[in-house]
Amino acid sequence: MPATPGDNGGDTAGPAQSPSAATRTLTMRGSRIDSRELFAHEREIIIAHGEDSYRLRLTSQNKLILTK
Repeated sequence: MPATPGDNGGDTAGPAQSPSAATRTLTMRGSRIDSRELFAHEREIIIAHGEDSYRLRLTSQNKLILTK
């Protein structure tokens, strides 16, 4: 049977972490974070806010869109 996304195929070590799943350190200058650091390897990030999750996307026109 073919493996499905999220299926580790019996690998007890678990799936390899992608750059987006790894822990990163971001530099803040005061209350400012450079968006290039946020979107270093991705065009979308998920922000956890309490019980809710928000999706912050970088568009092809280099704009930011935040959706719940």
